[in-house]
Amino acid sequence: MCDERTVELSLVIPVFNEQESIKPLYSEIKQSLSDQFDYEVIFIDDGSSDDSFSILSNIRENDSRVRVIKFRKNFGQTAAIAAGFEHARGKTIIPLDADGQNDPSDIPMMLEKLKEGYDIVSGWRKRRHDNVVTRTLPSRAANWIIARITGVKLHDFGCTLKAYRWESIKEIRLYGEMHRFIPALAAWGGENVVEVVVNHRPRTTGQTKYGLNRTFKVILDLITLKFLASFSTKPIYVFGGLGGLCGVGSVLSGLVMLYQKFFAADSLAMNRNPLLVVSTVLFMASIQFVLMGLLAEILVRTYHESQGRQIYTIEKILGS
Repeated sequence: MCDERTVELSLVIPVFNEQESIKPLYSEIKQSLSDQFDYEVIFIDDGSSDDSFSILSNIRENDSRVRVIKFRKNFGQTAAIAAGFEHARGKTIIPLDADGQNDPSDIPMMLEKLKEGYDIVSGWRKRRHDNVVTRTLPSRAANWIIARITGVKLHDFGCTLKAYRWESIKEIRLYGEMHRFIPALAAWGGENVVEVVVNHRPRTTGQTKYGLNRTFKVILDLITLKFLASFSTKPIYVFGGLGGLCGVGSVLSGLVMLYQKFFAADSLAMNRNPLLVVSTVLFMASIQFVLMGLLAEILVRTYHESQGRQIYTIEKILGS
């Protein structure tokens, strides 16, 4: 990530086949920010197959505040946002969608909220203009689950429009569909997160890139996130715990099997009792889980020590 902060604000805008909405969005950005902010706009062409890159190139030629990053192929929104963060030079970074549904006029309001002392201002699309069945209801369900599991009480993790202080996200690395979890990752590191209602507009051009299949991906990413947050430095607790449960199940199954053989009048023969198989499988699984935990412990230590990463974050040091 670029360490030189040369402007006040960086806008990061992933673009994927949005040729019809780019120019209107760019005009709105200039109108909303005008000359009262020292800003840059970074467009990331995420492998568009239409004329998006040509339009972005023309905008770049006429405005030195605009930069364009072109991907070789479509890597997804998280990768595009990560690339934007990597090349941003602003003290504050704000990503927003290129489809025009995020309103650039909300940006000054979010910047004012940062001045109150918050590290991250997260947008809440309280009145959404999306398909209820394929977008709104699955999104509400996913947001409810994410809030409960992460402990970060936001209504809308999926809203791209968010304002970040650079210091709050400079250590965050994004994979999969993890961009929506940045507030949770930052909050776990001690950053102050606040949510504000933003204007959500109906899509007037292009086609949506999201559907019900993203809900399943979000759940999988959430499982990964929870594991990394709670057990990234102690994976043996997870795998060892599962191994212990399997071990207990193996012992109980074995005891029931022995009771049936020697004391129950209608006991099954040993070679026909399914509990023998259950006990054996659970015993082997317990050993496998413990071994996986030990391997994970070795990998975690290698990861942290090879990169010099600490397992804690310091807010302030008083004295020498």
